[in-house]
Amino acid sequence: MRSLQSDVEQRGTRIFELVDKHPERLFSKAGFYQRLMALSMHDERFKTQLFRFVAVLPSLRRSNEIIQHLEEYFSDSNNGFSPLVGMGLRVARLVPWISAPVLRWNVSEMARQFIAGRNPHEVITTLRKRRRQKIGFTVDVLGEAVVSEAEADEHAAFYGDLLEKLARETRDWTDPLGKNAELFPVVNLSVKISALYSQITPDAPADAIAHVSTKLRPLFRRARELGAFINVDMESYALKNTTLELFKTILTEPEFKDWPHAGIVIQAYLRDSEADLRDLIEWGRGRGTRFAVRLVKGAYWDYETTKSGQNGSNPPVFLQKPESDANFEMLTRLLFENNSIVTPAFGSHNVRSIAHAQAVADELSIDRSRFEFQLLYGMAGPIKRALVEMGYRVREYCPIGELLPGMAYLVRRLLENTSNEGFLRAKFAENVPAKELLRDPRELIKPAAARTGLSAGASAKAGDFGGISESNHKNDASLHATAGHSFRNAPLVSFIYKDSQDKMQSALREARKRLGEKYPLYIGGEKIWSDNLTPSVNPAEPTEIVGYGTEAGVDEAERAVKAARAAFEKWRWTPVEERAQLLERAADILERRRYELSAVEVFEVGKPWSEADGDIREAIDFCTFYAQQMRRLGRPKLTQQVPGEESYHHYLPRGVAFVIAPWNFPIAILCGMAAAGVVTGNAVIMKPSEQSIVCGAMLMQVFEEAGVPPGVLNFLSGHGSVIGAHLVDHKDVDLIAFTGSREVGLKIWESAGITRPGQRELKRVICEMGGKNAMIVDADADLDETIMYSIYSAFGFQGQKCSALSRLILLEENYDRVMERLIPAAASLRIGNPEQPGIMVGPVIDEPAYRRILEYIEIGKKEATLAYQAKEVPPHGYFIPPTIFTDVKPNMRIAREEIFGPVLSVLKVRDLDEALEVANGTDYALTGGFFSRSPDNIERIKARLEAGNVYINRSCTGAIVGRHPFGGFKMSGSGTKAGGEDYLLNFLVPRVVTENTSRHGFAPEQSPEYRDEFLWPKPRQ
Repeated sequence: MRSLQSDVEQRGTRIFELVDKHPERLFSKAGFYQRLMALSMHDERFKTQLFRFVAVLPSLRRSNEIIQHLEEYFSDSNNGFSPLVGMGLRVARLVPWISAPVLRWNVSEMARQFIAGRNPHEVITTLRKRRRQKIGFTVDVLGEAVVSEAEADEHAAFYGDLLEKLARETRDWTDPLGKNAELFPVVNLSVKISALYSQITPDAPADAIAHVSTKLRPLFRRARELGAFINVDMESYALKNTTLELFKTILTEPEFKDWPHAGIVIQAYLRDSEADLRDLIEWGRGRGTRFAVRLVKGAYWDYETTKSGQNGSNPPVFLQKPESDANFEMLTRLLFENNSIVTPAFGSHNVRSIAHAQAVADELSIDRSRFEFQLLYGMAGPIKRALVEMGYRVREYCPIGELLPGMAYLVRRLLENTSNEGFLRAKFAENVPAKELLRDPRELIKPAAARTGLSAGASAKAGDFGGISESNHKNDASLHATAGHSFRNAPLVSFIYKDSQDKMQSALREARKRLGEKYPLYIGGEKIWSDNLTPSVNPAEPTEIVGYGTEAGVDEAERAVKAARAAFEKWRWTPVEERAQLLERAADILERRRYELSAVEVFEVGKPWSEADGDIREAIDFCTFYAQQMRRLGRPKLTQQVPGEESYHHYLPRGVAFVIAPWNFPIAILCGMAAAGVVTGNAVIMKPSEQSIVCGAMLMQVFEEAGVPPGVLNFLSGHGSVIGAHLVDHKDVDLIAFTGSREVGLKIWESAGITRPGQRELKRVICEMGGKNAMIVDADADLDETIMYSIYSAFGFQGQKCSALSRLILLEENYDRVMERLIPAAASLRIGNPEQPGIMVGPVIDEPAYRRILEYIEIGKKEATLAYQAKEVPPHGYFIPPTIFTDVKPNMRIAREEIFGPVLSVLKVRDLDEALEVANGTDYALTGGFFSRSPDNIERIKARLEAGNVYINRSCTGAIVGRHPFGGFKMSGSGTKAGGEDYLLNFLVPRVVTENTSRHGFAPEQSPEYRDEFLWPKPRQ
């Protein structure tokens, strides 16, 4: 009895023999496409530019735009690109009216290699050709995620119409094999759930299932009537659990419980794919009806590793290609072992994977007519022909759609074809020997000790339908490699997982039990209570009191200053390492209480789940980042290497710091400013906003548990007009760190400039205020990204971020295209109580804010045109409907004044010159954004947009500590950068100590670059 490996090798060799009978290039279309792809496989930079150009091309409407982008992407004389490209550029400049259409036609032809047709008529023509070759089909509609419910409805209608057309045109067709044909209906349609609901979020699977089910049920019902098959596709990992649960939910319903012609995808590159498949099999046995599984490697490897790298979390995918291949083979066996309940389909171009499936089927005596192989349209034609000749059932995955929505799919296919580890490239372009291609992937897996991760920017290692390992991997680079230092952001909680959802629900229930509790002041290590209490209410349910804060007056403020001043005299001489460790202990406690604190934010300030978690994550990051930065700054550093003299530059704390924080980031900002003050050796008095007293009190609990010495951190809650004004003017307050409104900030700035009797220091003021943030949309912008990010930036957390989008500036050229998608997207937002998962728009903070925003909306109605306003908002609570104004002019109040609510002004401009003039034409300079795919225009915005934080092709909110140091200038702030490497310097005074080290002409040859801190008495070792 021969081994499985020898059987695989024999079968694989037979496939290769059949393939070689009808040889075909990797890129079957000759000329332009073939030469570009060949060049891209040998030049990574060229490949990046090429694929970016391919992606933007369909959105360019004029010849001169095409040529301009061509030059911007490829004209760098030092890029080393092929002479082919240089010659093409020269020709394009000479005759743009000819070259641009030719270029567009060539890219369209490139897309046609992978897209079966633009419409049902073209697809049917393609399918007829494949039928003559004994190849079946599954049709996939291009254009994945939708941004509005209007688009979702269009997709659902198109799916239904396409199903009818496919059934009608193929009614006389029969299965090519005949045997077990009942398992494989001729009509096979693939469906993506992201195309059926625009508001899918990982934390709200029940909501997604409820909405998508209403569109899937009619499709399933009609497919059953027509004898057709529906396959539910897999997409990114964020949607995986929802997709699986949706599939099981619908097919367990009485109407569909006995219907066998539905399938789902399992992606072998996912680490939890085995658990998912076993769960499906168990569910299927309980259901008692056969179902199908399409096993693939996975198409989103680059995306998943990039997102995980950004989040600092472990990637859900295997990091080595052979791991995915080996897992594919293990899952292949699992499918065959459960063939009585599962109909398998194997989606791969990898001959090793295909031969392995054949061998395992034979080993388990499973007839070849009981499973099928699926391959992508436009790829691996010789392999398809070989499998048909060997008597296997072959189905082709046939995308349908226009070029523009098909660009994402096209680029994935190009990445797969040109990947260093792609099987097709190895076989058809590089002629790797068959024996190497048929090796057991388990032999190719590097041991864990031999690798540290993988570059998130590496090429796709696990393409949709196959791949091959090479010795020249990028697997040895660190996934978390960061230039300059070793700081790592805390990962966000992943609400993809049910465990995380359950923990948040439990935390909300526990937080609700504690509503109405009282919280003390903390002064000099003592809890101070009084009968004067300030209530904090739930803005979603204003009759609910979240908690009561003890109200401090002038007497308590004086006591806090004395306690801080006394504590400062000891704390200032505490070694940096002790101070840094205090912050790290606080970070650990914040992490441990993460769900609890997030739940309190949901109740007290109306933050949705993910926004609340992001706030706690930021607080954790502030603690760990500032601890690390203080270790760096705390070592006296030699200024110059000079014989006979040592000069060391170091820093001293300023004294007593008064921290005044806002309610919109109630734990993060308060923690960031207080932690900065404490770790630099200052004594701190922190005052939270009156609307977020409970959050502030809980942060004080965290630092108390972490062991902050008495008086080093003091907590006062109360009215800013009383204790705030008193402490700002106090002679013994040396530093004021404020984040809040422009009105209050400017008063603090002015008042702090007055020297009071007995004052020993010039007050330092860190003043972070608001913004009137603009995002500009270029003519070539990716509209899917533009709409998604603009909507989130404007309406996420009800527009109550100082970084929120307030002005959307559109060029005349794309104004109509943007608006026809922006309004329906806004109309699709989920508005409601943020206790519920998946809510984007909750209540504004309190009644004064509610009334002020409504007043601005009335002003807008008089100044401009009300283009959209949500009609349905909850009847109770401070809910403002998302509102969009058009015909807005730069001088209007709604375009100049900060509103701090879900109100967006849209301004139309002639060109980018005017766009910049408008964007820069306010008093503020906090955040700004730009959507474009023009390299030159992007560089121009990077240089000229006046904002402290400029964001390109992404949201203008969501700054991350260490990665996006945050803060603005002009009337947005004093130019400080929270979460940046220079932020702590605002809490310190620099000092230089110089010593003559020469004694009678003798001096040390060299002084150390760093020395120990200047501390006296010296701390005991």
